[in-house]
Amino acid sequence: MGPGFGVWITGLPASGKSTLAHALAGELAAAGCETEILDSDALRQVLTPNPTYSDDERDAFYAAMAHVGELLARHGVAVVFAATANRRLHRDRARRRIERFIEVFVDCPLELCMSRDSKGIYRMASAGRSTTVPGVQATYEPPERPEVVVRSDREAPAAAARRVMDVLRARGYLSG
Repeated sequence: MGPGFGVWITGLPASGKSTLAHALAGELAAAGCETEILDSDALRQVLTPNPTYSDDERDAFYAAMAHVGELLARHGVAVVFAATANRRLHRDRARRRIERFIEVFVDCPLELCMSRDSKGIYRMASAGRSTTVPGVQATYEPPERPEVVVRSDREAPAAAARRVMDVLRARGYLSG
């Protein structure tokens, strides 16, 4: 078992982060990597089952997420984070903690994210029932220098996952 690494997939809600994370996890598994997806939606059910999405709560949540990712990576796991992490500082914290780390920005027009709104968060924002949606009422800070940019309105998840794999190989995180 070689050293693990982290891949943080960020973007607006409904941009395609989870879809890309699952495509990437399939590629990593095929390459022989023990892989774990840390999806913010799933972790939130355990760590903050009644989320308020306040700045303090988000800070604590993403700190916990980075810590879990660091522990897994330290034990040889390829950790795929599927999380908006609307502030750069959340993702930068993970970058500092996980030695081998890349950031993937899923760049998707807000209008398309809103049309994909399977969880109804954009509808709740428009109806005034939510005031914390990143990219609408809350700040979303895109990465300044992501290792990979995916235009999910133009690129299929499988092709994007292969491009991420290419970067992981180029950095020496994967063999072959």
